[in-house]
Amino acid sequence: MAKEGFSILSIDEQDHAAESNDEMYQDLNLEQIIDRLAAKCGSRVRKQFNYMPGSAEEEAYRRAVYNDVKKDAMYEALIRFTDRLALLEELKKKADKVQNTLQQAMWDIRMVDAYCGAYAQLAEDMAQADLESEGMQVFLKILQDILAKDEFKKGIEHTGSILKELRETHFLITYEKDRISIALGEVPGDGAYEEWASSVDGAEVGLLENPTAADIPVNELEVACLHILQEKKPALFKAIRRSEERLETYERPLLKRFEDEILYYLSYCMMQREMEAAGFAFTTPTTNGKKRMEATGLYDLALALLALKDGRKIVANDFYYGEGERFFVLTGPNQGGKTTFARSLGQLVFLTKMGFDVPAQAANVPFLPGLLTHFSVEESVETGRGKLMEELVRLAPMMKDYRKGSYVVINELFTTAANYDAQIMGKRVLEHFVGLGCIGIYVTHLKELTDEQTGVVALQAMLDENGIQTFEIRRGVAPDTACAQNQVNKYHLTYEQLKERL
Repeated sequence: MAKEGFSILSIDEQDHAAESNDEMYQDLNLEQIIDRLAAKCGSRVRKQFNYMPGSAEEEAYRRAVYNDVKKDAMYEALIRFTDRLALLEELKKKADKVQNTLQQAMWDIRMVDAYCGAYAQLAEDMAQADLESEGMQVFLKILQDILAKDEFKKGIEHTGSILKELRETHFLITYEKDRISIALGEVPGDGAYEEWASSVDGAEVGLLENPTAADIPVNELEVACLHILQEKKPALFKAIRRSEERLETYERPLLKRFEDEILYYLSYCMMQREMEAAGFAFTTPTTNGKKRMEATGLYDLALALLALKDGRKIVANDFYYGEGERFFVLTGPNQGGKTTFARSLGQLVFLTKMGFDVPAQAANVPFLPGLLTHFSVEESVETGRGKLMEELVRLAPMMKDYRKGSYVVINELFTTAANYDAQIMGKRVLEHFVGLGCIGIYVTHLKELTDEQTGVVALQAMLDENGIQTFEIRRGVAPDTACAQNQVNKYHLTYEQLKERL
C-alpha cells in the first residue's frame, strides 16, 4: 500500500512551507544556478530549493538518492521517463484546444495509456538498476504495489483493448454519383489509406487525418467518421469514458509529487554532467564531523556556468579550518577574488546541505545546522535608512542564539563607518558568532580584525610579482601596500608611467 505523502526529498514525508531565502540566494548567486536548472527542466524545479534540510540524517537521505540518480542506467531511465512526461504535457496542451468532444475522448484515452506506460517502464528500469538509497528503494516498492493493484492492471488491460479496437477499426468511404458514403468495414489490401491514395495514377488525393488521433482540428468528413463510430460502437465510447475517470484513481497525487521532486535531482545531474564534460570537477562531499572542514580545487559554480558560455578563466582555491579555527578574515586588493571565494564557500555549504555533489576536487563538510549570509547593502529609498542602518537591520536577526553552529558568510560590513568604529563593530560581530560555535568567513578591508581574535585566521587575496590579481587565496595578512599597488598598476600610475606622460 502506498505511503501517504511519501517524498524522496524529506524523511518525514511532509510538505514544507517555503522559507524566505531571497537574500541568501542573491548573496551567493544561487539564483543564477537555479535559473540554469529551471531552464533545463522547467519552473517546477524552483520550489524544491525553498526548503533546506535541518538535520544530518535528511542531508544524507538526499545525498543517497542523488548518488542513485547519477548512475548511468538510472540517469538514462529518468531522462526517458521525464521526456515522456514532458511530451504528455505538450499533448495535453494541444488536447485542451480540441473543440470536438468525440476527438477529445480519443486523445484522453491515448494519454491515459501513455501515462501509465511511462510509469510501467520506469518501474521496470528501476528494478534493474542497482538502487542503494532508502528513498529510491521505497519509491520503487510503492510504484510496484500501485502497478500490481487489480484496479490498475485491469485499467491498463481495458485501455489497451480500447486502443486495439480503435486500431483495427476501418472506415469505408465511397464516392459515387456526387454522394459520399461512410461505413465501417474492411478496406481491400492491407487497409492503409495512405498507401492506397498514393497509388492512384493521375489523381491528386488529399490524405485524411486519423480522426481518433489527429492533433489538428478535424474537418467535416472526419467528424462524420467519428459520429458513425460512436453510433455503431456505443459500448466502445462508454468504455472510453470510464477509462478517462480511472486516471484520478492511479495514486495521482503521490506520483505527481515524485514527478516534481525527481526533477530536483535530475536537473542538477544534467548540469553536472555537462560541466564535467567541459572539464570542471565535481565531488561527493564527505561529512565526517571528526575531520576539519576543508576542500581542494573549490570554485564558484555560478561563475563557472558563465564560463561555459564565454570561456572565461576560473581559478580554484584550497582551504581548511585548522584546530580551533572558526573564522577566516579575508583581506586584499579590490577585484582580487575575495567575494568570489566567499561565495564559493557559501555555495559549498549550501550544495552539501541540499544533497548534491559540490564544485571541487575533494571536500569534507561536517553537518552545519544553518547557513547565514550578509553582503554589503545599499541605502533604502523606501525606508529612508542609510547604508549602515540597513546593514544593522539585516544583521540583527542573524545574531540570534538559535543560529548556533551555523556557517556564516559576511562580505564588506560597515564600509561607511569610520575605520575605528568599523573595527569595534566588526570584532564584536566576530566574537558573537565564534561564541555561538559558528564558523565562517568575513571579507573586509580591515586587517585589524585578525588582531588578538580567538579562533580567527587571516587570509589574503594574492597579487603576482607585477602587482596583478591572481585570484588565488592564501593564508596570511595582506600587506598594507597591496591594495594601493594594485590600483597604481590598474590605472597606470607607476613612477615611470607618470614620468613618461609628463
